[in-house]
Amino acid sequence: MAAPITPSVAPGRRRIGVIGLGMASAPHAQSLIDLRDRVEVAGCFSPSAERRAAFAARHGLPTVDRMEALLEDPTLSAVLLLTPPDSHAELVARCAAAGKHVLLEKPLDATPEGARAVVSAMEAAGLTLGVVLQHRFRASVERLAGLMRDGTLGRPLSAAVSVRWWRDAAYYAQPGRGMKARDGGGVLLTQAIHTLDAFVGLLGLPERVAGFAATSVLRRMDTEDVVAAALSYGNGMLATIDATTAAYPGYPERIEIAGTGGSAVLSGDRLEVRLVGGERISAGQDGATLGGGADPMAFSHQHHRAVLSDFLDALDEGRRPRVDGREALKVHRLIDAILDAAAGGTTVEVAEP
Repeated sequence: MAAPITPSVAPGRRRIGVIGLGMASAPHAQSLIDLRDRVEVAGCFSPSAERRAAFAARHGLPTVDRMEALLEDPTLSAVLLLTPPDSHAELVARCAAAGKHVLLEKPLDATPEGARAVVSAMEAAGLTLGVVLQHRFRASVERLAGLMRDGTLGRPLSAAVSVRWWRDAAYYAQPGRGMKARDGGGVLLTQAIHTLDAFVGLLGLPERVAGFAATSVLRRMDTEDVVAAALSYGNGMLATIDATTAAYPGYPERIEIAGTGGSAVLSGDRLEVRLVGGERISAGQDGATLGGGADPMAFSHQHHRAVLSDFLDALDEGRRPRVDGREALKVHRLIDAILDAAAGGTTVEVAEP
């Protein structure tokens, strides 16, 4: 019997496999197509033949009927992992054992223990882990991060995060949606995590948090869809977090920062800054649709493409992605602390992960 032919890798391109072809796969598929000069898609896997067929028909990308076909391919250097949160720790461990770098859809895992295991598995294998927390790649967020770094806003004094989104009954009708067993958490871990990650990237982790979390009468699930929290920082700054998926019809998420030099407001992908001296700074897009309403996929894929491009650059340059596993653990720590505080009715210290 002739030996199987090993696929060749085109010069300058990396062969990547995709595992998980659910709702979240659409912006990733379009990003892979946009970056086809850098990426060769070896195959895309879902255990559902129907889902594989629908994905192939929609995006024109190849599929495989066995995940092992990807993990055992010696020419495949990385996996884009888009499966539900409760599967992440196990699948990342399998990717690490197979010597594959991983770009992982948020969150790291459904449990705090699983999240740490994901990071540890990739670090122990000496492989690169990137996490899809794409809000950091928005032009408005990048501009504000630069203003924070160069001191334009002065010393931060007060901040507020507001994620007042809407998810309808059809969204929660999917089996396991909003349940701890599959998703690991509700509005904080599943929806607001993107805005909270951008917030942590701008201001870091607080020292202590207090919080309340509840499930509204709209849903039958065991995770929270209404959260209010207060944050205390060692430098004296105080902040608040208001997050829900019960705010019909859904509104742009906001991050507001007041400093000694002026104030900044991020609303959706629009940044407005007013400095004490009278100067105004603007960045980003007005009226961008960002998935805060009933359709969670109503947004451009440009920021997913930026995450993928940064991940490829990190592999080529031998550096960490901008949001690697250790960086992603920070927002997980904040979320865990808020929920711990809500459950215990007390304030909770927030240690660096």
